[in-house]
Amino acid sequence: MPVSDKTNGAQGIENLSLKYKVAAALLLALSAIMTGAPAATAAPKPELWEKWTVHDPASTTVVDHQLWDRFLKSYVKVDPGGLNRFDYAAVDTGDRKVLQDYLGALGQTPVSSLNRGEQQAFWINLYNALTVQVVLDHYPVKSIRDIDISPGLFSDGPWGKKLITIEGEPVSLDDVEHRILRPIWKDPRLHYAVNCASVGCPDLVAEAYTARTMDSQLTANAHAYINSRRGVRIDGESMIVSSIYDWFQVDFGGSEKGVIAHLRHYARGDLKQALARAQEIEGYQYDWSLNGAE
Repeated sequence: MPVSDKTNGAQGIENLSLKYKVAAALLLALSAIMTGAPAATAAPKPELWEKWTVHDPASTTVVDHQLWDRFLKSYVKVDPGGLNRFDYAAVDTGDRKVLQDYLGALGQTPVSSLNRGEQQAFWINLYNALTVQVVLDHYPVKSIRDIDISPGLFSDGPWGKKLITIEGEPVSLDDVEHRILRPIWKDPRLHYAVNCASVGCPDLVAEAYTARTMDSQLTANAHAYINSRRGVRIDGESMIVSSIYDWFQVDFGGSEKGVIAHLRHYARGDLKQALARAQEIEGYQYDWSLNGAE
C-alpha cells in the first residue's frame, strides 16, 4: 500500500529533528575539544522538587547508617598520594548484599517525617551508596561516564537514570543532587560530600554522614579538597582550580571572585597566602578516571 504524503511528512520531520539533535551533539563535543573540557559536563541548575521540602522539625527519629559506615571502612583505602580510593574489585558477594540491604532500608524510610538534619544525612549517604552500587554493577570500567544508562539519545553516565524509589517516587542521582540537596540546603560544602566515583572529585570519606556530625564533616571535606592539588593548583602566577568551581559556580558566589573568596576561606598555609594575592582563575582541571584502588 502506498505511504500517504501525510506519513511521509511526519517521517521527514522526525528525520530532520534527529539530524538537528545529532548536529547539536557534535557541536557540543567540538566545543568541549576546543576548550579542553570533557563533553556533557554542564551541570544542571538547582531546581527544587517541592515534595521533598516537607519535614518534621520535632522529629527525634535517627536513621541508622551503620551498615554503610562499616562498608566504607572496609573498602575505602588511602593511596600513597593521599587520595581516598574505593576497592571495587575486592567487594565480595556478601558485602554486595550488605549494600543492597542498606539501600533497601533507605528505600523504606519515611523521609518526609524526619527533621532537616536527618534528611540531609539521608540524601548524601543515599547518593554515595547508589553511586558505589552502580559502579559495582558495571565494574570494571575506566570511568563512571562509561556507564551510559541515563535516558536520552546522547546520555552520559548514570546520573539521569531512576535508581531507587523513595516514598513512591522514582529517584535518580541527578534528582538527589540538583533537585533536593542543592536547592534545599544551599550549602556549597555539599559538593565536597556527594561523590561521583572519580579521581578529580572530593574524596569518598570512610565514614557515613550523620546529622550530629554533618557540619564538621562538610568543613573538614572542604579543607581537604581545597588544600589538595585536585582542588587548587598554583604554579607561579597561574591558578588552576577544579572544574567543580566552573560547573557549579552559581553555588560558589556566582562569579570567579565568589569562587576565590570561597577558596580563601578554607585554604591553609602557603595556599592561603597565594590566594590572598590571586585575582583571577587561569583554567580548570578534572580527572574523570575511576577512583578505584590500584
